[in-house]
Amino acid sequence: MDKAALRRRLVAERQALSDRLSRAEALQQVLRVWLVGRGDSVIGAYWPIKGEFDPLPALHRWKEDGELTDQPQRRRIGLPVIDKVHKTLSFHAWYPGCPMEEDAYGIPKPKDTEVLHPTLLFVPCVGYGPGGYRLGYGGGFYDRTLAALAPRPFTVGLGYTHGYLDDFEPEAHDQPLDAILNDNGVVWPL
Repeated sequence: MDKAALRRRLVAERQALSDRLSRAEALQQVLRVWLVGRGDSVIGAYWPIKGEFDPLPALHRWKEDGELTDQPQRRRIGLPVIDKVHKTLSFHAWYPGCPMEEDAYGIPKPKDTEVLHPTLLFVPCVGYGPGGYRLGYGGGFYDRTLAALAPRPFTVGLGYTHGYLDDFEPEAHDQPLDAILNDNGVVWPL
């Protein structure tokens, strides 16, 4: 399997989806329903790039909903910041309007906000397959981060239905996700 070619094809297909906005709306609903009843107070997410699903509107709503209840802990959202030395990610507090700056890849990241330790982590999927495995961009940042985090957060991949790869074979370093959601609902575990 030529993963580099597969990544390029899947990203190009995702960016060309004529119904991407309606798929995104469907996945927003799936995500919001999936979050009901979860006891997490800190969720890690990502800033969407290259046509990825944007989880931030649903997470901001989750945060606001928590402020209307008698939750013992305030709900927080963290976005990744790259550790250039270890090539891992840490998650820093994000909220609408917080100061942002671009990282080495040109992706916005929170600037000078506190480090958070998510108990739930949403991970973008270029592609995904059976067993909870995902195809990312090939940098290994999430795999290294998940291998190093203790305690490990519950991990959930987010992607569109077009990214499902029935014959995807993970490599030894690939870290399986605990769940995967797409615009049709929960696809892992079945």
